[in-house]
Amino acid sequence: MAIKQINNPLHIIGHYSALIILALITLAPIWVMIATGFKDDVLVQQKEPIWFFFVPTIDNYEYILTRGKFDRYLWNSTIVGVTATFLTLFIGGLCAYALARTEFRGRILVANSTLLVRMVPPAVLAVPAFAMVVNFSIDNDLAVLIFFYTALNLPFAIWLLFGFYKQIPVELEEAAIVDGATPLQVFFKVLLPLMKSGYAVAGIFTFRIAWNEFILALLLTGRTSRTLPVGAAGFITDTGVEWGRIMAMGTLIVIPPLLFTFFAARQIIAGMTAGAVKG
Repeated sequence: MAIKQINNPLHIIGHYSALIILALITLAPIWVMIATGFKDDVLVQQKEPIWFFFVPTIDNYEYILTRGKFDRYLWNSTIVGVTATFLTLFIGGLCAYALARTEFRGRILVANSTLLVRMVPPAVLAVPAFAMVVNFSIDNDLAVLIFFYTALNLPFAIWLLFGFYKQIPVELEEAAIVDGATPLQVFFKVLLPLMKSGYAVAGIFTFRIAWNEFILALLLTGRTSRTLPVGAAGFITDTGVEWGRIMAMGTLIVIPPLLFTFFAARQIIAGMTAGAVKG
């Protein structure tokens, strides 16, 4: 019965029609952003918007790349994103491995409850974080942003990597130890190659959050330490919103995460299907 339903032409047409509609809904805002970035102020402000047939201009991109301090914002975002991702994966991997291999009462509860911390939205932490850095006089520093992003992403990384470590048989580690491998060799030469999918998934989620986060970056950075999202918000002025430039900036911001996701797609798909195991 199920096979007949799958081979039914109406079922196939409805299935692909739904996928096309969902794809259009997902891609429409991206196209609006890209198209607006190639428009001048006259086209952006007109009452009847034109999304497809217009004369494009690169003035917005030229302004951003030459006079918009894009290189500084890009450097700050890269430092924050890469460092926060590395620290999250390193610390989260060690914590997840300890939870997966150490037997104690409530171990599964502790592993799963770490995700509850991640459910707290960054907006709730913004004011306490700002008060903390001001009291310690450590504001306007990228290290502060890296610290909070690492703390924010650690619960998810621990929860995700815990599932992957649970899948790896402990006999592999025991065999390596019998062959004379040290604990560090077991971890880096035996376990890490088997954990590529898990680290790819955790890495892309961590990097994406650190790259796109706005509220904490707005409060904890200064003129010289602003990241790309904060720099894009600079085009919202007292006289209005420079839509062309802010959309061009947004287009440039989404390129690195898309490239990261594209090159790690195979590992991410494998990780999303393999990492969900029951404790």
